[in-house]
Amino acid sequence: MKTVTLNYIEEYFKRFPEQEYLKEKVISCVGILTAGAAEGKILLCGNGGSAADCEHFAGELLKGFEKKRPLEASCRAALEKFGADGAFVANGLQQGLRCIPLVSFSAASTAFLNDCEEKLLFAQLVHALGESGDVLVAFSTSGNSANVVYAAMAAKAKGMKVISLTGIGGGKLKDVSDVLLNVPSDRTYMVQEMHLPLYHLLCHAVESEFFDE
Repeated sequence: MKTVTLNYIEEYFKRFPEQEYLKEKVISCVGILTAGAAEGKILLCGNGGSAADCEHFAGELLKGFEKKRPLEASCRAALEKFGADGAFVANGLQQGLRCIPLVSFSAASTAFLNDCEEKLLFAQLVHALGESGDVLVAFSTSGNSANVVYAAMAAKAKGMKVISLTGIGGGKLKDVSDVLLNVPSDRTYMVQEMHLPLYHLLCHAVESEFFDE
């Protein structure tokens, strides 16, 4: 892992010393997410406020978070063959990391909820989209959200890694996760408040692994 990445992690735990027990887990998560984004993709699921966190997390990876991420030379050269318009596109695009928030499939989700077992919605999307080497990031403040737990099971069956963000207990997710980031609270809104800076750290660290020199 790059020194600059480790520095970002150290800075985070100076800001949030009560989460120091998560440091080694965070380092493991950065490795898992970096490998997943390099060779495959990252899927995310959660309910309610955690669904919004999935969208937020994905948004930070699909474009620049702290860095501009200019296009790689080969893509730029291919676009510039289209003349001025191609140059405009090349100058405006940023490199992105493949990340899919499963909460965003409104048509597929409503069709599945209408026709099938509702608690298996995320599991169905994981089964359809996930592949060995991919990563599932599962949000559940209690760790017991059935549709999220079933999605984690489906991910493990596909040969994926599972990272779960929960409250302190971890719930059922702790038994189906490769890494459990269980923040120090069991109150829903407080857990969600802690999740945001934690996944910002993950985004910052993963971006650093790809784009910092």
